Amino acid sequence: MTRIAFLFRCLRAGALGAVLLTTPAIAKEGAPLKEKVIIDTDIGDDIDDAFALAAALNDQRLDILGVTAAWGDTGLRVRQLQRLLAIAGRADVPVAQGPATANTTPYTQRRWAERQPAPAAPVPSAVDFILEQARRYPGQVTLISLAPPSTLGALIDRDPAGFAKLKRVVMMGGSVYAGYDDTGYGPLKGPTPEYNIYSDIASAKKLFASGVPLVVMPLDSTRLKLDEVKRDLLFAAGTPMTDALALMYHQWRHLNGWGQITPTLFDLVPVAYVLDPRLCPTTPLRLVVGDKGETTPAPGPANAQVCLKEDKEGILDLLMNGLLARQ
Repeated sequence: MTRIAFLFRCLRAGALGAVLLTTPAIAKEGAPLKEKVIIDTDIGDDIDDAFALAAALNDQRLDILGVTAAWGDTGLRVRQLQRLLAIAGRADVPVAQGPATANTTPYTQRRWAERQPAPAAPVPSAVDFILEQARRYPGQVTLISLAPPSTLGALIDRDPAGFAKLKRVVMMGGSVYAGYDDTGYGPLKGPTPEYNIYSDIASAKKLFASGVPLVVMPLDSTRLKLDEVKRDLLFAAGTPMTDALALMYHQWRHLNGWGQITPTLFDLVPVAYVLDPRLCPTTPLRLVVGDKGETTPAPGPANAQVCLKEDKEGILDLLMNGLLARQ
């Protein structure tokens, strides 16, 4: 059925308005077009990247053009990504390496990553890879940023015109009205500098000034907790992916250095948003990155769409149902 015929049938049923608002782009065969994405991640330190990637790799609505390793020991992150992709049955997804940086955060999943042999062939540069894909698919590629924006800063420095060919950047980062000390209950304690932004303030400033469409998931909307009941359900499923998540979780739990047992799935929210924007509605804001890593609302034209309140249960359902459906 053609798109026109499909819409005409809906019109006859009195549902055209709903279709125009909710129906994704339709390919010639009638199937929804997949969203082309590249995921930039600092997997290996905190555990949320692993869960976010598992959700993305498990969802057929995404056309994952590649995954790029960002921040810190990017060489080891490449190995961890290659191992995770192989377990997911997605060894076909390219992995590229971003600039290595200093990093004081513990690499909690080091032992899991080191079990993957070093790459036999040279790994592409993340900057080169992202620019190549942006130019190949102008206006079509969503860059999902789950890490300090060091790779993005390098992209802007190298080729701002190429960076501008991205469709958008959907990122986890910043703190607008709520911070790390807020639990979601009681009065807000106020914003705090957020890790991804304050780790590379210079690159964050470049990103927010770049003019590329930017969707921001700050601490206000990313403090999702994966409680023990949900962890037990996942880890008992016995699939290759849930087994991998269980191993990485237990290494993170014992080595994270801050005594945390319950993961906060910050990085799941940008992935969930790309899959279903209703899970994290956005508000246009102008955010200014300060010299201490703060992201402060300011007067003037908006430079970002910002999600300030997420659908916690909807996002966790997306993760749980997706991973448990593969049993």
